[in-house]
Amino acid sequence: MTDDPTPQPEKRAAKRPQLVYTLVVEVGRKPGDGLPDTATGAALMCYASGVDEEEAVRETVAILKQADLAPLDVSGYGTLEDRLKAGDEIDAEERALMQRALDENSVIVAQMTPFYD
Repeated sequence: MTDDPTPQPEKRAAKRPQLVYTLVVEVGRKPGDGLPDTATGAALMCYASGVDEEEAVRETVAILKQADLAPLDVSGYGTLEDRLKAGDEIDAEERALMQRALDENSVIVAQMTPFYD
């Protein structure tokens, strides 16, 4: 018999690095959402970590739903490198928020712009 009782180390796939993605999330109204009373919704600029943009979007939507917001649409603007290649100017404050999202493996809401009729 060739049964070897020695435990074998598990083979793991190479861990993909976390990246930070810039997302703009449009939210609608929901009771208790904290938006101004006369607002019809809002746009939130977020920095979200993930191994890919899809994961960053899923995590962002889940967190916003937990915060009693109603996400309607998400637009992705890529990573820091993507944005620099596109010609975006990114100041030190924005870079610091991106680094915080990476360090904390989290979603940072950097700006909220309410919509009014």
